[in-house]
Amino acid sequence: MKIGYPCINRSVGCSCGRTFRLSSYSDERLEETVRENLRCLDLILRFNQRESILFFRIGSGLVPFASHPVCTAAWQDTFASEFGEIGRFVREHGMRISMHPDQFVVINAKDPDIVDRSVAELRYHAAVLDAMHLDRTARVQIHVGGVYGDREASMERFGSEYARLDESILRRLVVENDDSRYTLADCLRIHEETGIPVLFDVFHHRVNPSGIAVAEAVERSGATWGPEDGILMTDYSTPMPGGRKGRHAESLDGADFEQFLAETAPTDMDIMLEIKDKEKSALAAVGIARRDARFLLPADRYSPKE
Repeated sequence: MKIGYPCINRSVGCSCGRTFRLSSYSDERLEETVRENLRCLDLILRFNQRESILFFRIGSGLVPFASHPVCTAAWQDTFASEFGEIGRFVREHGMRISMHPDQFVVINAKDPDIVDRSVAELRYHAAVLDAMHLDRTARVQIHVGGVYGDREASMERFGSEYARLDESILRRLVVENDDSRYTLADCLRIHEETGIPVLFDVFHHRVNPSGIAVAEAVERSGATWGPEDGILMTDYSTPMPGGRKGRHAESLDGADFEQFLAETAPTDMDIMLEIKDKEKSALAAVGIARRDARFLLPADRYSPKE
């Protein structure tokens, strides 16, 4: 079991998602920005490794405008060495990486232009993980998409578009249940028809349930992952106290997290904390998870000061 957080580290003093305005695009500006983003990503991963935080979600902004027609820079070639070194560090320390495109990526859209732009964005995300030479346990997660007034037709359209995706995307793509449209049961149906692994989002399941307890949901989601896919990836959060429905908590609810670990044993999984204070909650979660037999201990072979 690995514990992680998404995209931003508030302790290292830099961002791996720096960007600029589209109107000011130039290949030189892009390369300058990507160089700084990769430098910061390296710092974040080294921080995480020292703290036994072995799961990290890289933000989509690592290479700004990479899927936009304006991008003419050969970023994969220019930064092949840097991407390769980051991938080597990830593999050497037993870490896991994921990515999650923005909500505008909708492969079941009725508009072909939206589908084309979505596929281009997925192609970029897969290319980032390929540039790091990571195996297929490094995943890209998406939602099913829109309902468009006809759930069955929209789910069928997801399956049809999924079947047409590039192999580079197919080997990495996973689908997650969301908080309003598609439940875990819907995602499990899509898995049966397409073979896509299902990433289980605990918070979404609680907000948008499908009639099964969390423990069974974790077990059934885990069964959709094959040996080459790695173990189940799970997104975890709790509601913001007093906040609107669907808003994530500011910090880890340690008692709830400990209860979640207890009720989902013995199913193994890697847990992404979608909690606003990022690495602070990840550090607390690692402390709790060390008491769980599933927690991946190889990180402890490395000195915190290494």
